[in-house]
Formats: sequence, C-alpha cells, structure tokens
Amino acid sequence: MTAFSHAPVLLEPTLALLALAPGMTAVDCTVGGGGHARRILEAILPGGRLIGIDQDQRALAAAEDALRPVGAGHYRLVYSNFARLRAILRENDCPPPQAILLDLGVSAYQLTEGGRGFSYQQEGPLDMRMDPGRQEITAAALVNQGTERDLAGIFWRYGEERWSERIAQFIGAERKKAPIETTSQLTTVIKKAIPAGARATGHHPAKRVFQALRIAVNGEVELLEQALRDAAAALAVDGRLAVITFHSLEDRIVKKTFQSLATGCICPKDLPACVCGRRPVGRILTPKPIVPDEAETRANPRSRSGKLRGFRKTAGENQDGR
Repeated sequence: MTAFSHAPVLLEPTLALLALAPGMTAVDCTVGGGGHARRILEAILPGGRLIGIDQDQRALAAAEDALRPVGAGHYRLVYSNFARLRAILRENDCPPPQAILLDLGVSAYQLTEGGRGFSYQQEGPLDMRMDPGRQEITAAALVNQGTERDLAGIFWRYGEERWSERIAQFIGAERKKAPIETTSQLTTVIKKAIPAGARATGHHPAKRVFQALRIAVNGEVELLEQALRDAAAALAVDGRLAVITFHSLEDRIVKKTFQSLATGCICPKDLPACVCGRRPVGRILTPKPIVPDEAETRANPRSRSGKLRGFRKTAGENQDGR
C-alpha cells in the first residue's frame, strides 16, 4: 500500500497570509497528511490550538504522525467533511478561530493509490470517493448509470472538456457491451473518443474527465460556496481565511464568494440613504491569486495549477446571517 504523502503547495505564502502567532486557534479544513498543519501548529505554539478536519481516515492517521511530535495535546483531528465546520467548532468547544485554511487539492497518495480510482495513470476500480466509508455513489455508478446528457454535462461543467458530448456518446456505446469498471477501461474509451489531432497536444486526454468525475462524486463544488461563507462567519474578527484551489471552477467560486463577502450596501445609487442594511464581512487580501514560483513548480510539478486567495474578517456575521 502506498505511503500517504502530499507535498504542501504554496506553504510559505499560505503561512504568511494567515499571519499566525503563538496562542492562536487555527483550523485546517483539509488536513491531509498534515503538511500545512504541522507548520501551522508550530507557529501557534505555545498556547495555540489546531483543529484538523478530513474525510479520509488514512489522511488523519498520517496527520496524527506528523503533528504528535510538534505539540501533543494542542490539536484535535476530526473525521468529517469541512461542510460541517461550524458544527465541528461547537462540538469541540472551540472559540472563534483566527486562521482557517482550505487546501482543495488531491493528495499525491490519493492519486497514486490505484485502489482509490482517482488517477488515469494507475490501474484500479473506478471509485473516486474521498470517504469510502460514508459515501455510496462511485465514479463507476455515474459512468454506467448516468444518461449520456448527464455525463456530458458533468464533463463540461466540472472539467471544461471540449469533447464532453463525444466522450459521453462513446461511453454510452461501450457500456452497452459491458460495464466500465476500471480506470484503464475508462481511459481507453476517452482516448478513442477524442480525435487523434486533439490527443497529440496539451494534457493527458483523460485528465479533465477524471477531474470532473471526482468533483461530481464528492459534491465538491456544491459544498464550496457555503463552506466559505461558514468559514467567514466562524472566524474571529481580524481572523484570516486562506484557500488553495487547483482548477478554474473552484477558483472562480472562491473569487466570487470573497467579492460577495467584501461587498457592502447594494441599494440603488439614487437612494438618499442605505435601506438594505448590508455591510461587508471583511476585505480581500489577494486582489490577484498568489501562484507558485518557478522553484516550487520545478520541485513539485503538481503545484503548477495552484492558486492561493485570502480574506480577512472585519465585521460580525455574514450580511444575511448565513
């Protein structure tokens, strides 16, 4: 079995953006193997407290190994989805945190562990569930049971795959012969569907489809905006939220949500006074996303698509109380 590993992307910029200091309470909503979390815990000790959340039990075991030598008793690892952030803070009697991180990337372990089905480069069952113990719907279920129209929509919306309709049609034809159950079977169908000229340039032909299926299986996009609003609401005043994304759809959601949270009055300009009562929750710290430098992309090619955005809370609850 592959050892859990995940090189933390944009580590130093993230730590700087969070403005960590001893005594702080911090939350890593996607703790993974503990790469970011270890450095966060080091920065908030003595006196600080870290809550680490992940829906992958192997990730939590790896995070425990990473964090225990740094500060046993100063962290709590929670097996859950970050969509439950506010409930998790209540359940753990956690004061409003001064720093929250969401790293939305897939770990190297998840990509290279064939049994998880995340990678088109590893043979394995077409699974892609982040939390196999609690999730029922697999990528194989979507591929074999979804209509061609639904599959094309998934591939376009979540993967921006230009050949989405053609790939869905090829999948429909192939599954009539036999179910598509493995990563290699799906990859073969995708390669057949995409014209040779298009396959000869750019990324691996299966990359966008595998990304789209992973997002659909785990409901990643549907959870993200509300999770960001919950995180902003949970923060202490002057607390900071950092989010690392790895594809354009997620980055757009983060950008637009931060813009919404930073927007005050929306009354028509011809009104003599504000009647909407809306006020900004905070301000955006990154007018443009921070991206990895050349040294990081050389050392970790998977970091190339990473983007970091930050937000600082300056007010109380969100505009509409969400």
